[in-house]
Amino acid sequence: MKTGLKYSEHIQLLPARYKEEEVVQIYFRFNVRILNVVKTIPGIRWDVKEQCWRLPRSKFDLNGFLSLVRKEATVDHSALRQPPNKVYRKDIKHDKHDKNDKHEYQKNQEEPVTIVPTGYLEKLERRRYSQNTVKTYLSYIKDFVVEMKGKDLKDITPDEINAYILKLIRQKGISSSQQNQRINAIKFYYEKVLGQEKRFYTIERPKKSRTLPKVLTEKEVLSVLKSLENIKHKAIIGTIYSSGLRRSELINLRKQDIVFENRMLIIRGSKGKQDRTSVLSDSLAIVLKKYLEIHAPNYWLFEGPQRKQYSATSISKILDRAAQKAGIEKKVTPHMLRHSFATHLLEQGIDIRYIQTILGHSSTKTTEIYTHVSKKSLGNIKSPLDVILKRGE
Repeated sequence: MKTGLKYSEHIQLLPARYKEEEVVQIYFRFNVRILNVVKTIPGIRWDVKEQCWRLPRSKFDLNGFLSLVRKEATVDHSALRQPPNKVYRKDIKHDKHDKNDKHEYQKNQEEPVTIVPTGYLEKLERRRYSQNTVKTYLSYIKDFVVEMKGKDLKDITPDEINAYILKLIRQKGISSSQQNQRINAIKFYYEKVLGQEKRFYTIERPKKSRTLPKVLTEKEVLSVLKSLENIKHKAIIGTIYSSGLRRSELINLRKQDIVFENRMLIIRGSKGKQDRTSVLSDSLAIVLKKYLEIHAPNYWLFEGPQRKQYSATSISKILDRAAQKAGIEKKVTPHMLRHSFATHLLEQGIDIRYIQTILGHSSTKTTEIYTHVSKKSLGNIKSPLDVILKRGE
């Protein structure tokens, strides 16, 4: 059903009773954007038994609700004209990916909902932050609001924020990475939402630790690829390694981003909102052509159920099973394939400046973590997949 909306999700509202009180039950298929909006409604609760959100009928403002979710979904509220418990919920089907995110609901069992500061979510969306960043920032700003309960957020001082971060370090042992993310979430509110001066940069931040990236040997990569019998799975893992992609970049690949004629792969809007290109392995090109012929994806290069974008979780599971089958005991992640790609190129003598460009790093300092600098012309770059396959013959 086309609604003219960017997000054609569906929400159903039903009247019901809960402990002798009339309530409105809110049903929808799992969707992070809708979930984040619904959770901002004062007094809303997650009903574990009914697997829906509920709100006292006396506090429910239909017009306000419709205005709140109008950009995210269509709403069926026709049942609200009927008496409670005299209507039955239409089945709202969940796809495979919803099961992976079911814990998002369970986290909110009978818990009071923390209000996100006014304009916070909207500002994140207008600045086109990634879904993962939006989810992280919302979680951390809610923690901050809870901690500062009873205080006007506009009056919170840098010293109070420093004390809050120090408390998290001492009591919860948060990592330096999480510390930075929490500070950024707070700074976003004061600087971007409220438009205050950047006085909160004085908050002490940890020095970012530099640890060596975990990589696979050429032999281990080859073993993983050989253990994959499913052509789609082989294409997915092969593309990540042979072009040095982030998992999110692979998920966002479209069919037209594979340029077989030029042996090139186009990565659009990656980290930093920049487009770039990477090498397309000769060996992988054969696999991709076979995959495209068999699966005939519609828009995305790799599609999940109902032709939606492929699940990030599914990619990790595929790689985990392949690594186990290959007899690799260490934990193997998709990002390790990217690290391995860079390391193997450097070992082949490719100039680090070219690798920096292929990986999309803004500075060679980021790329230098892999190994020493060596010189080679761009025209001599071949995907490491071709090199190790030739060696394995």
